[in-house]
Amino acid sequence: MELASPFARLRLILLLILGAPGLWAQGPPFQTDDPVPVDFQHYEFYIFGGADGTPVEMAQTGPAFEFNWGAVPNLQLHAILPWGAIVPANSAVYLPSGPGPSAFGLTDMEFGAKWGFIKQTRRRPQIGSFTMLEVPTGNSTKGLGVGRVWYKLPLWAEKDWGHWTTCGGAGYQLVKQTGLRSFPYGGWLIKREMNKRLELAAEVFSHAAEGPAAAQTQASTLIDAGGYYHFKNPNTQLLFAYGHSIAGQTENYAYLGMYWTWGKDKPATARNALLSARQDKSGF
Repeated sequence: MELASPFARLRLILLLILGAPGLWAQGPPFQTDDPVPVDFQHYEFYIFGGADGTPVEMAQTGPAFEFNWGAVPNLQLHAILPWGAIVPANSAVYLPSGPGPSAFGLTDMEFGAKWGFIKQTRRRPQIGSFTMLEVPTGNSTKGLGVGRVWYKLPLWAEKDWGHWTTCGGAGYQLVKQTGLRSFPYGGWLIKREMNKRLELAAEVFSHAAEGPAAAQTQASTLIDAGGYYHFKNPNTQLLFAYGHSIAGQTENYAYLGMYWTWGKDKPATARNALLSARQDKSGF
């Protein structure tokens, strides 16, 4: 037992660093997303990981690879190729949830389209949608996937002023599978540019119960904090966040990743990995 306890703690730490949340990797590194698509003929690429765990199960994905493309003006196409693991608690306290062996492998791939249909002005926020579908590429019998296509249907809004940015919104996750349920979710985030290299942000994020086959068997509200570190090349960033529940089921959230962006036109200011404060959108 003396050997098992330190090993279990080490395994949890590694999951938090190397994994990524299977359901909530929407607005890196936060759970709240933004309505600003990638600029036309620009691209984004992420290598990331994190974790989303409850007393029932630690669910994580990593390594994972995300690619975003500004296909047409105000429209972004999106894809994630994730590997992941599940580590059930196997505790009788949480039965019938949380039993079974741990597993690692390819999980469900994600495809989506972000559409910014209302542009930000001095008085009006930017508003957009980010519809996603999850393709059942993971082995559902091992708990690495849902076993059928499922969807995320959110609306997001954003407003920038000076060094500050805020965004928020809500959505509905549509899941038709035994042991899982469809549920609403929403969040609100505020970010400040501290200097040319560092931006810090915090969010409140909440979701309803996701079903007895999920790690999140009950509703939960979390506070997450993190930020973005811009390297000497402003188109390269380090993304980081960590959070914990403040109401509902006990839940931990973590994200760590690298981000790169590039495009065909002039290399103007680099777009933030989550939020943009460009003059053509803010009006400032």
